[in-house]
Amino acid sequence: MKTAREFDELFESGDDITEFVDYSKGYRPNLVQKRINLDLPLWMIEGLDKEAKRLGVARQAIMKMFLAQHLEKAI
Repeated sequence: MKTAREFDELFESGDDITEFVDYSKGYRPNLVQKRINLDLPLWMIEGLDKEAKRLGVARQAIMKMFLAQHLEKAI
């Protein structure tokens, strides 16, 4: 068992720390997802599809990007 300081020193020095990490208990805070339904006018969907195609991503990805950008500005 390593202390937090010893663990940090190993990590900072670039040593392999995988034997000291229990990945089964790991999670990514603020990334829990919840499914929603959203009705949009056709012109918005077409615009989203056009922008998604231009960027080479899926419609859902472009919607998440737009929402995240707007929310970051609002916070």
